[in-house]
Amino acid sequence: MKNIDLKNLTIEKAHESLRGGEFSVRELVDRYLAVISEKNSDINAYLEIYNDINEQVLSAQKMFSDGTATILTGIPIALKDNMLFAGHIASASSKMLENYTATYDSTVVSILKKQGVVFLGRTNMDEFAMGSSTENSAFGRTKNPLAPDYVPGGSSGGSAAAVAMEGALIALGSDTGGSIRQPAAFCGIVGMKPTYGTVSRSGLMAMASSLDQIGPFAKTVRDAEIIFSAITSHDPLEATSVPMEARQLQATSYKLQTNRVGVPRDWLSGEGIDEEVKKNFEESLNILKKLGYELVDIELPVSRYSLAAYYILQPAEVSSNLARFDGIRYGHSNQEGDLLDVYEKSRGEGFGKEVRRRILLGTYILSHGYYDAFYGTAGIVRTQIEEEFKKVFETVGVIATPTSPFPPFKAGEKTEDPLAMYMSDLFTVPANIVGIPGIAIPSGKTNNGLPHSIQFMAPHFCEDRLFAIGKAFESAVQL
Repeated sequence: MKNIDLKNLTIEKAHESLRGGEFSVRELVDRYLAVISEKNSDINAYLEIYNDINEQVLSAQKMFSDGTATILTGIPIALKDNMLFAGHIASASSKMLENYTATYDSTVVSILKKQGVVFLGRTNMDEFAMGSSTENSAFGRTKNPLAPDYVPGGSSGGSAAAVAMEGALIALGSDTGGSIRQPAAFCGIVGMKPTYGTVSRSGLMAMASSLDQIGPFAKTVRDAEIIFSAITSHDPLEATSVPMEARQLQATSYKLQTNRVGVPRDWLSGEGIDEEVKKNFEESLNILKKLGYELVDIELPVSRYSLAAYYILQPAEVSSNLARFDGIRYGHSNQEGDLLDVYEKSRGEGFGKEVRRRILLGTYILSHGYYDAFYGTAGIVRTQIEEEFKKVFETVGVIATPTSPFPPFKAGEKTEDPLAMYMSDLFTVPANIVGIPGIAIPSGKTNNGLPHSIQFMAPHFCEDRLFAIGKAFESAVQL
């Protein structure tokens, strides 16, 4: 087997080597498969390695031979287990869909197929994307490759772990309240949530439809930029996909304050934020100063209620979206007893504890007599938060925060305290509430060697700002 330096490999380096014949697609893929074979039985990043990799490799190599290869041709990628890949199981890491085989490709898979990527396998996740630690999977927890006693974050922990353990060059995840950025932070890699509506959700299993968004994991900001550029498109199959002209129009409506970085100091004054996180964030701000960015203290008083609003809106949408998995129409079915028994047994056996908790909470929120008090009020708060961000982006180009209020935590540490687990989303949720893009970038190490991460958020459809500041910060930070 050819000795390929996976640690320092990027998409562009891999493409140049593939194009120049330094190594073949087969040799590159085999190198990643060897790592997976060595590490995955312990880390549990992958639930399955696809059985058609050989066909994908031959197809990709042919693209190099006939001159149709793109920058992504032959690039090995991991796919979160809630995205459809025709002919392959997509289970959302749930017993409810344990044997479900996708009948069509999600739009992102279709796009990347045409680019000639090689899909290695599907990655573990919190069941139906509900969790912040990848401990809620029906198929065992995923370990953090940097420290196996610690969690990799969630819900896209398997995708983050796959990249962090050199088991894939890139990976796709979904982000509803931080499920790309937080695991990227915990695993010491880059994770990006695009603007809502820039990447098609067609073929993504819905958790909370007004919040879900697909995005990339990568080792560098440039690799994340390449993947984002490939998968962003207007998709007529997806009702919330925004036309390209509308994106450009909205992006240009923001004043060009790209050198000014907003810092919401009031977000850092609350309880539950680790002192090491605060110290690293201040060090990261000093790096930005040295790079020539102007730091501006901003106030987002209403946005402090983002997490509270999120945990009303999201369970309500969960209750609605998962109603179809009832033992009759979709998913696992236990046909013993009468109709009520079928419902109770099918859902009780098919769904894990966290999924059941959120369905119950969401159903209560949407029930008669509580809808206006909870869901209606949360919708009003969401609109106020959107207006608040819009006003702030008239004076700053991006907003900087820590990605997570605390470093990676040990497995089992928060499983019995759901509220403590939900705090993981403190800094990431606002971007989903508002629909703006956010990116998580490694920013140092804790005293015990675990990763820190900084998050940048930009106005709608201004991903270019994130990539610009991200690459500048990435080049300056000492890891």
